[in-house]
Amino acid sequence: MSKADLHVHSTASDGHCSPAEIIRKAVEVGLTIIAISDHDTVEGIPDALSAAREFPQLRVIPAVEISTDIPNGEAHVLGYFIDYTNQNLKASLEQMRNSRLERAHKMVEKLRVMGFDIEWRRVREIAGSSTLGRPHIAQALLEKGYIESLKEAFSKYIGHGGPAYVEREKLTPVEAVQLVLKANGLPVLAHPLTVPDPESTVKELKAFGMVGIEVYYADYPFEKVSSLLNLANKYNLIPTGGSDYHGIDDVTETMIGDINVPIRFVEELFAMAKQSGLQNS
Repeated sequence: MSKADLHVHSTASDGHCSPAEIIRKAVEVGLTIIAISDHDTVEGIPDALSAAREFPQLRVIPAVEISTDIPNGEAHVLGYFIDYTNQNLKASLEQMRNSRLERAHKMVEKLRVMGFDIEWRRVREIAGSSTLGRPHIAQALLEKGYIESLKEAFSKYIGHGGPAYVEREKLTPVEAVQLVLKANGLPVLAHPLTVPDPESTVKELKAFGMVGIEVYYADYPFEKVSSLLNLANKYNLIPTGGSDYHGIDDVTETMIGDINVPIRFVEELFAMAKQSGLQNS
């Protein structure tokens, strides 16, 4: 029986496991389809595809998660079956990663002003070769005992609207959808409930070529899933889903493969990719 997780992060962005480790974990939990969709980078895709050659039962979808800029919330756009060698895509993502680094440094300085003894050097050490992001700042806070969980760091300090939050350079959601399309991918709205007005955003992005929304996600309760499924049906969008696994906090976060994504919807995504002639389908 097929089983899919279409939203997983690796050390190429802010995950704890390397692309090869993600592939092995996927096989261990019985996944047959996986998308490593790192934040604003495609650098982990070649390693994932290479590691997956040992496991012919596992299909890897080249993917990316693009951060976008909206008032009073967060909107991320997933791109599936992308041409990860597309130079325009890679240049745009590099610019966004540089902005992410600058933002993180400013957030650490804000925390220090607030009285938290967090060193930029230590945050860089925690990130290692990964693209530095907020989870690494959260780990530094946890390490010092300022918080009891990584989620607490976001809810109290570094989440959107928090006292140490800093905006960074991002695309608009429409620009992210267009970037995915130009890279010959299929754009999908990630975790729609982080958007202040999901239906308005869905309606707008559908008009610009978005093909799906993430319905089956991490800790979404049944009633939220049902509401999002109705939204997907209303706008003729493919319902997708995934764990958003980072591997940073195995106590509180959703594990890889733990979200039940109906395989018929994943097959719809593959069918659309094939119909569109996408090279990675």
